[in-house]
Order: sequence, then structure tokens, then C-alpha cells
Amino acid sequence: MLDVHLSTSCRVYETFDHMKSFYLIKPYLLEKKFFILLGLACLIIVDFLQLCIPRIIKWTVDDLTAYRIDIRTLLIYALYIVGISILIGIFRYLWRRCLIGTSRRVEEGLRNRLFGHVQTLSASYFDKVKTGDLMAHATNDIQHIRMATGMGMVALTDAIVLGTAAIGFMAYINVKLTVFVLIPMPMIVLGARFFSKKMHRLYGEVQEAFSDLTEVVRERFAGIRIIKAYNRQQEAASRVEDVSKDYIGKNLSLVRITGSFFPMMVFFSNLSLAIVLFLGGRQTITFTITPGDFVAFISYLGLLTWPMMAIGWVTNLIQRGKASLDRIDKIIQTLPEIDDRPGEVILKRVKGPVVFKNVTFSYAPDVQESGLFSVLARIDINVDYGKILGIVGPPGSGKSTLLNLIPRIFDVSQGSIMLDGIDIRKLKVRDLRSRISFMPQEPFLFAGTIRENITLGNKKIKDAELIRAAEAAWIYDTITSFPKGFETLVGEKGIVLSGGQKQRVALARALLKDSSIMILDDPISQVDMETGDAIIKTIRSMAGHKTIIIVSHRLSAVRFADQIIALEKGRIIESGTHTQLMAQDKYYAKTFRLQEIEEEYAY
Repeated sequence: MLDVHLSTSCRVYETFDHMKSFYLIKPYLLEKKFFILLGLACLIIVDFLQLCIPRIIKWTVDDLTAYRIDIRTLLIYALYIVGISILIGIFRYLWRRCLIGTSRRVEEGLRNRLFGHVQTLSASYFDKVKTGDLMAHATNDIQHIRMATGMGMVALTDAIVLGTAAIGFMAYINVKLTVFVLIPMPMIVLGARFFSKKMHRLYGEVQEAFSDLTEVVRERFAGIRIIKAYNRQQEAASRVEDVSKDYIGKNLSLVRITGSFFPMMVFFSNLSLAIVLFLGGRQTITFTITPGDFVAFISYLGLLTWPMMAIGWVTNLIQRGKASLDRIDKIIQTLPEIDDRPGEVILKRVKGPVVFKNVTFSYAPDVQESGLFSVLARIDINVDYGKILGIVGPPGSGKSTLLNLIPRIFDVSQGSIMLDGIDIRKLKVRDLRSRISFMPQEPFLFAGTIRENITLGNKKIKDAELIRAAEAAWIYDTITSFPKGFETLVGEKGIVLSGGQKQRVALARALLKDSSIMILDDPISQVDMETGDAIIKTIRSMAGHKTIIIVSHRLSAVRFADQIIALEKGRIIESGTHTQLMAQDKYYAKTFRLQEIEEEYAY
């Protein structure tokens, strides 16, 4: 019976308004099938135990009205109710532990799956999606799904079991009276069908408005220092107020529906009570039913009120859960643009060159149709293993974009990038990135300790390795000057550190990783010249052991490179060694001389 009921419940969830996204939670429900069955069994036992109490009340009232009861019998009846109440408490604890516990597992599994999938998505996806929207999916939406799978199953079971059994007991007392009581029932079913479609649409709009509100608030908190520095508190508050009003407006539209639905349920429940009082009272007066039957009938009607209300609550929960499930399904169905391909090659070691062959890249899918120019065009580079490549150029020339193509943060639009003679698109993404140390232009620090930021939570790294990386990045003395050293909390985005300190912590992170290729995007832009020169000496000492590609606006940082290229508007305008480029007397030479003069004045 329980297997049948479980499958029925699952079919109700799966087919309710064509719930195509049900597949997301089905594995977790099947995994916890035993606990669901046990929880449903305990819930059904509780329902039947509740149905026993009106029978005891009937015996008590009939004996009292017939004057054939004594104190001992009254005590026995009272003890029956106490015993049933204890059993109800025990089994209620069990069903809550099993069913609500299962819904929590569904919540955990779905959240982990969502986060795991989001991590596989390409960088271009996050350029189009708001962080607040993803936060709303991972919190509010999943909470609604938990409620639908937990309390939704409870309410559905109560509506089926308790409602059916209560009607059966009422029919046992008096069939004719039961028929009159059930007259409002079809109106409840029709009302539920009518309101459910409207609720689903409005729940989706409410969730979207909540995502917008989350993003606006998150963004204002993240930029609170800029807001305060420019005295824009009023404007920030006005923006939050506008989005909040939109969210409240969507909720009020939803309340108009739910506010009509639930009073309708209460009205029809009270209509049934009115019918019982009139017809049942008249039958009691004419001795068609006993006073005990009349009281028991009202008690059963009270028990039936909850299943009638549960129909509305189930509709509410499932529609809200379905709207949230559909929103999460859209993310799960989004495939990463950069992913492993069938027949990928495993790269055991890197000992060959990094080669760019006629590489063109644009952030727009189709450059010609979009009318946008390529960020990079016809790039040809060959960097032998163990050599150093320096990349220079004015802001916006495509230097950082070129670096992002090597670990496949983005994929080339045309051409290819070869590593050891293999197109990097044929390599496993994870395998490729494990061979690369990458320091981006904007160093990002997590709100943890300095140790956690350098090691990225890898507890296998020894203190000696950590210290060597910090010394190589010329941040060790700064760290030891802090009272807690490596255990110093850096705050959100490393707020307690200066720009140069954050940059050196990020550099230490890159230096700690033993990789064949090191990519550094302007690693000394926020440090003084003396510290910058020391860091460059460290980087130069690694030549021959790994391939180093370094971008820098400070040309003195790349003058030692085996090859230097200058980019302008996404194209290579110069290429050669420092000596060769100085002899050409173009962009590189002019910029280098200008910076030399600036450095002389700085000293």
C-alpha cells in the first residue's frame, strides 16, 4: 500500500501541470525511498490515531447522556486519549524526521548540484548573468523546492488518507448527512484548478523580482565605500527602494490570488459545518443519530477541514516549488561553451612550445553580423619551453584577453593555440589548467586568512613551501609584521590589505603552484620600483624551468624577456628582443625612453 501511495505521490508531483523539471529532484527522492516509505507509514498511523479520538468522544457523550457512566469509566476514556496522544507524538516525530529530513537532503543535493554545475559554465555566462540572480536561485528557489517536497508531500498524504478516512467514518455514522456535507467539495477542486495556473505565473514573477532585489542590495553593499565617498547614499537608497517596491508590487499581485483562494477554502469548510449543525442537529433531535454521533460527526468534520485546506496548501507549495524548479532547470540546461570534447588528449608533461596560429578572438559570437571589431586579430606567436615572453601595449590593446585564451577562460574565435604540438581545445580543460599558474590583472582575495588565500585551502601544502612562495613574492616580511602572520584575516576582497599587498599575495599564490607555464598579468603594477625590481629578479630566475608569459605596462619589467611583442588594437605591431625593438624606434622604444625619464624623476 505504501509503495502504491509513494508512486502515486511521485506521479502527482511529476505530472502536476506537466512538471518537466521533476527529474532534478527525482534521484534524491528515490535515494531516500526507504525513509520516505517509513515517514509515510508513520504519517498514516498518526492520521488513523487521530480518527480514533472522535470515537472515544462519541462513547463518552453517549454514556453521559444516558447516565450510565461512572468516574472509573471516565478515567479509562481519558487514559485512552492520553495513550493515543503519546503514540501520535512518537509517530509524528518519526514522520517529521523522515519526511522533513528527506526534504532537507533534497535541498542539500540540489544546491550542491546547482553550484557544481555553475562552476562548469564558461566565463561568458557570468558576463550576462547577475550574481544576485544566482544567489536567489541557490537560496530562495531551493527553499521553495524543499517546502514542496517536504510539507507538500505531508499535506498531500493528509489530504488523501485523512480526508478519505474521515469521510468513511462520517458515512458510517450517517450516509445522507455525509452526502450533504460533501456538496461544497467540487467547488474546492474547481477553485484549486482555476487559481493554480495564476499562482504559477505570479510565483515566477515574484522570484525574478527577488533576484533583482538581491542583486541591487548586494551591489550597493559591495560598493558601500564608493557610495559614502561620493555622498550618494540617498541615490543608493532610492534605487533599492524602487526595486523593493517592484518586489512588493509583485507580491501584492500574488496575495490578491492567494488572498482569494484561502478564504474560499475556509468559506466552503464553514458551509459544511453549517450543514452539519442544521441537518445533524435536527437528526439528533429526532433520535436518528445519537448525541455522541453528532459530536463525533462534528469532530470528523474538523479533521476533514485540514485535508480540505491541505488541497489549497499543496497547490500553493507545488506551484511555488514548480516555478523555482523551472528557474533552476534553466541554469542546469545551460551547457558550458568551453568543455571537454570526445576523444580528448591527456597531456602528461609540458616540454614543448606555446604557439598561436593566426588567432582571432571576439567577445561577440559573429563579428561581422554584430558589427564589432575583433579584440585580437591574426596573432602569431611561438614561445619555446623555458623561455620568457613579454607583452606590452596601450590599455585596451588586448593583452589580458590574449592571456585568458591560454587556460581557455575564453576560446579562440578563429585559428588555434598549440601546446606541445596539440591544439589546447583537444586537451581536458582540467588537465590544461593544472599545467598553468595564472595571476590575473585584478587580484581577487577571499574573505579568509592570508594562508587560505595563498594555498586556496589546500591543507597538504607545508609551511616551508608557503614561506618560500611568500618570500619569492616579496610579501613574507609584510605578513610576519602582522600580529597573526599567515592567519591574518584579510576581509572581503582583501579589504584590510593595500593594493600592492593584495597583488603580492596573489603572486605568491601563482608562485606556489608548481606548473610548467606561468602567466602573469601586470604583476608589479601596484608596487614600488624597488619591490618590483626584486619580483622581476625572482621571475627571471625561473627561466629555463618553465615557460613564462608576462604582461606589463612597466616596460623595464619585460626588457629581459627572450621575446617581446607590442599589441595595439588587437594586432601585433612589433616583435623582437629589447635590443631589436629599441633599434626599430617605434612604440616600444618611445615608451621605454619616456618611462626611463619618469623613473629618474621618481628617484
